[in-house]
Amino acid sequence: MKSVSIVIPCRNEEKYIGKCIDSVLMQDYPSDKISVFICDGKSTDQTIAIIKDYTIKHPNIHYILNEKQTTPFALNLGIKASESDVVIILGAHSELYPDYVSACIEAFAFAENIGCTGGIIENFYENKTSEVIGKAMSSQFGVGNAYFRTGSKDGFVDTVAFGAYKREVFKKIGLFDEELIRNQDDEFNYRLLKNGFTIYLYKKIRCKYFVRASYEKLFKQYEQYGYWKVYVNKKHNAITTVRQIVPLLFILFLFFGFLFSFLHPIFLLLYVMFLSIYFCMASIFAFIKSSELTQPAKMVYCFLILHISYGWGYLKGIIDFFILGKKIKTEEAITR
Repeated sequence: MKSVSIVIPCRNEEKYIGKCIDSVLMQDYPSDKISVFICDGKSTDQTIAIIKDYTIKHPNIHYILNEKQTTPFALNLGIKASESDVVIILGAHSELYPDYVSACIEAFAFAENIGCTGGIIENFYENKTSEVIGKAMSSQFGVGNAYFRTGSKDGFVDTVAFGAYKREVFKKIGLFDEELIRNQDDEFNYRLLKNGFTIYLYKKIRCKYFVRASYEKLFKQYEQYGYWKVYVNKKHNAITTVRQIVPLLFILFLFFGFLFSFLHPIFLLLYVMFLSIYFCMASIFAFIKSSELTQPAKMVYCFLILHISYGWGYLKGIIDFFILGKKIKTEEAITR
C-alpha cells in the first residue's frame, strides 16, 4: 500500500487543530502508512502546546516550526520532511471523513497520468453570516466552475482544494512558489497541468470545512485572490483560467458603463438592462441556495462582494505588476 503524508499549515488555530488531527487519526487507511506534518507559523495561542501533546502520544505526528509564517513555506517544509508516495495538503479548519485518504488512493487508479486528486468541501458554519457566505461561495453564480465548491461532477478539472499529490509531481515540477501568499495552490496546479499531469475531482473524497467569516474578511480574501492571480499570470505569461477574467470585466463595465450612461440614453438603457439581468440571476441562484426568507438578499450582497473584490484586486494587480513593475517582498506580502 502507498505511504501517505498529510501536511497541515497553521497559525493560531487552537479552536480547530485538535479536531483536525483527530479526523486524521480516525482514517480507515492503515495508520502505519500515514504520517502527519503540522507546520506552525509561530502561533501565540495554545496551538503549539496542543500539537506537541499529540506528537508525544502519536509518533507519526510531527511538529515543524515555520519561521517565515506564510502558507507556501509551510507546505514546502512539510513536503521536504516527508518521504511518502503521496502528499495530501490540508487546512487546519478542516475535518476529514474516515475514508478520505483511502478515497484519494482509489482515485489515482482511474488514470495513469493523474498527478493530483481532491474532492468536495462541505461548509459548516459558526453563525448566520458565515452560513450565507459559505452558500454564496458554493454557488456557480458566485464562483463559476470551481467544482470542488459546487460539487457538481466527478472528472478532470483545473484545480482542487486540499489536493493529494503523487511524489513524482514534486520531483518533476518542484515545490510551491514561496513568493505567493495567495493562489499558491492554483499556480502549482497550473504547472502540474502544463507538465502532462491531470487533476481528478472525485466526489467520494469529502471533508468538512468550518467557515469563520465576515463580509469584511470575504472582501479582503477575494481581493487578494484577484491581486495574486495577476502575479501568477505575469510569472507564466498566460491567463491560467478563463473564469478569472469575468470579475475584472464586471468591474470595468460598472465603471465605464456608468460614465457612458451620461453620454446617450441608449448607453443608459444598456447599463440598466445588464444590471437588471445580473440582479435577477443573482436572486434566482440565491433563492435556490437559501433556507430562510432573509438569506436571498444577503446572498446577493455576498455575490457582489465576491465579484467586485476579486475584480478590484485583479485590476490593482495589473497596475502594480504590469504597469508599475512592482516587486513585493515576503515581509510586505504577509501584511497585505
